Amino acid sequence: LSARVYLVSPEVAAASAIAGVATDPRVLGQPPAIHPFEVFPVDDKMIVPPLPMDQAEKGELIRGPNIKPLPLKGPMGQRLSGQVLIKLGDNISTDDILPAGAKVLPFRSNIPAISEFTFVNSDPSFVRRAKELGGGFIVGGINYGQGSSREHAAIAPMYLGIQAVIAKSFARIHLANLINFGILPLTFKDEGDYQGIDPGDEIEIEVGDLRDGVALINKAKGRTISLVVPLNEREREIVRDGGALSHVKRRMEGERMA
Repeated sequence: LSARVYLVSPEVAAASAIAGVATDPRVLGQPPAIHPFEVFPVDDKMIVPPLPMDQAEKGELIRGPNIKPLPLKGPMGQRLSGQVLIKLGDNISTDDILPAGAKVLPFRSNIPAISEFTFVNSDPSFVRRAKELGGGFIVGGINYGQGSSREHAAIAPMYLGIQAVIAKSFARIHLANLINFGILPLTFKDEGDYQGIDPGDEIEIEVGDLRDGVALINKAKGRTISLVVPLNEREREIVRDGGALSHVKRRMEGERMA
């Protein structure tokens, strides 16, 4: 709510557009009768069939100067270690993580460039420190990643080397995006432990099998914090492989070798 972003049905959106304020469509009377087509016309003459695999593998992909290949992350190690780069409060939106606007969005196909805007409004030094330290960790509060489903709010931190985000809870769509791009999402078993981590703390996480939770060792404070892994079996496999694309690539390579 603090981001003033609302997900509504098409009916609510249409009624609100007509009324000028958020409106229950039922107050506008009965909806018009809609008669669906019995048969939908299909025009596929502009669809070009793909090349055979042997020819496709030899093809050249031509990119414009502001289009860069999507970075892929490698498999996750058994131990994650590094520094807490930033600690945030509750209801951090994807716009807080990576702003939108005319200055930023032209780089949406250029991850190295768009990553320069990560947390620019919360901590202008974040990108520089992430690069200097080779990545690290993010700590957040309740409902981390709320608002727009902007994938780049996960891709840019991944590119900067963020290994895990530790929060009290996650917004559902952003949680899925973190998984898809190989960033390990973790929640506090005891939310009070949020107070036991500060920016700059050196921490270490023994990953294990990701099934029974993990232990975070805060070297700076000499304490251990229990964390929950909010993932199902398939999501654990995806994160361990470095994200969805790396996961699919690994499976395809395995099938070719079989």
